[in-house]
Amino acid sequence: MQNRIFITASLALMAAVATLAPASAAHAMTAEQYFLDGNRLFRDDLYWAALLRYSQAAEGGLDTPLLHYNTGVAHYRAKQHIRAREYLLRAVEDPTLRVAAHYNLGLNAYALGELDEALRWFRLTRDQEMNPKLQKFAVVAIARIRVQQEQPSEIEVLVEEPEEKREFTKLELRATVGYGNDSNIFRSPNRPYFDLSDPTRPVVEPQVQSGAFVPVALLAKYQINSLPFEGFYGAYRLVGRYYPDEELENANEYLHELSVGSEYRRKQDGRERRVHGAFKIARNDEVYYDPDNGLPRSSGGVEAKDRMNYLRYGPEVSARQSGEKLSFGVRAKGELWDYEEAGELPEYDHEYFLFSAYGQFKFTSTALLRLTADYYSRRYSDRPAFDLDGQQRVGNPNIRYDYAALSLRARQRLGSNMWFGFDIRRTERTDQYVGYNNYTRDSFGLEFHWSPGGRFDLEANGTYNLYDFPNAFAFHEPTAGRKTQESVEGELLASYRVTRHISIVAEAEFYQRVSNDIRIQYDRTRYLIGVRWQQ
Repeated sequence: MQNRIFITASLALMAAVATLAPASAAHAMTAEQYFLDGNRLFRDDLYWAALLRYSQAAEGGLDTPLLHYNTGVAHYRAKQHIRAREYLLRAVEDPTLRVAAHYNLGLNAYALGELDEALRWFRLTRDQEMNPKLQKFAVVAIARIRVQQEQPSEIEVLVEEPEEKREFTKLELRATVGYGNDSNIFRSPNRPYFDLSDPTRPVVEPQVQSGAFVPVALLAKYQINSLPFEGFYGAYRLVGRYYPDEELENANEYLHELSVGSEYRRKQDGRERRVHGAFKIARNDEVYYDPDNGLPRSSGGVEAKDRMNYLRYGPEVSARQSGEKLSFGVRAKGELWDYEEAGELPEYDHEYFLFSAYGQFKFTSTALLRLTADYYSRRYSDRPAFDLDGQQRVGNPNIRYDYAALSLRARQRLGSNMWFGFDIRRTERTDQYVGYNNYTRDSFGLEFHWSPGGRFDLEANGTYNLYDFPNAFAFHEPTAGRKTQESVEGELLASYRVTRHISIVAEAEFYQRVSNDIRIQYDRTRYLIGVRWQQ
């Protein structure tokens, strides 16, 4: 008996030393590092050691709802139920943690034998619609308490790394329909101009037309998770706008897309790896109209309204590796764009290639910086390139435009439900014939996102683009001078989730393009409100 007591005391002393040793060795750790190390110890079932790290993180100045939540769960696992309740109640104030905190407060109350209190927390979990998984567990827990059966399963996990049980099949459905208004349906210039591309120099008086439209969107995706971390899927997507007024029906536009592919995702030790591969085929239907009046264009007396309809298809692949601080990823795509024949007019058929890579670094848990490099190319098979005098002569090589872009993105989170950021991007286009259509584009963007509660989301973004054309002429006419162009675009989106499946969505868009080539200059404001259903 004495030997047994001695062995038990020795093991306890060794455990205490093992717990305290890292603390002395890590005296220079930051509060965030203490928190992350506490999460690691929790995953290893070393709850007392995890609590020590969480305490050190708090002493280092960390005071977040997630720290309180994880501390509460660790106290619960260590069977310190009074302290567990204290910390979990602090976490309830955060909307993103509220449901999980309610459920764990129910487990904690059940462990204390406070069945009425446990039922109250489980009912709150059952009556919410943000987390269907915990909702089901709460229903089971309530039933078990009512019949005084065994304790419900302990499903609580650290919020930062929830354990997700994958179902063998998954069906995703989403549909949106609404009402909108467009202030400039055909993107018409807002003032008369001389058409310098026509030798007779006619005066053109554009007709700016506005009207109502019906936005439609549909997504159906069926996935089979036949492997532990990988699933195979097929998907269909539809987006479009329908203008009920017969005089405006030339603005109707629809895109149908089918895709098949696979998705791989694995999270381990704070790292996540994702790989996506797919083959997509899409059909676009729209009218090739004249922006000045909205009527279909023609050539030699033959209508060419179907010239902009096309079929595109090809493979794409992307891969991403994410860590606590550093993340990086690559993406590649190849497509063939097959446009409708347009009589004697050159076709827009072309090949499209894209290669992209990025690296991202998180300075803190709330701030990150991302650098992205892109190269993409459009290679036409039936469009003669432009000479330096602006003429597109038959017999010239076909157009090939190569693009190289470098962008910098910064994001800063303010609390648990708000973030903002900015983007800077430079794009250079090279006309591979004689450089007539070369340009440099500098883009500056701002973004803001706010989610006050679990039901409402608000997002705003805006971009300013400035183009520099060193060789191209306005109207492709040397007497008109060098072409200039700049644009401003802004978007405001809001959604409110009414039930688990139904949301109200609203969107407002503004676009303005200014150029000395008046044919492409226009202002446009568009807004819509709709209903989105998703399963």
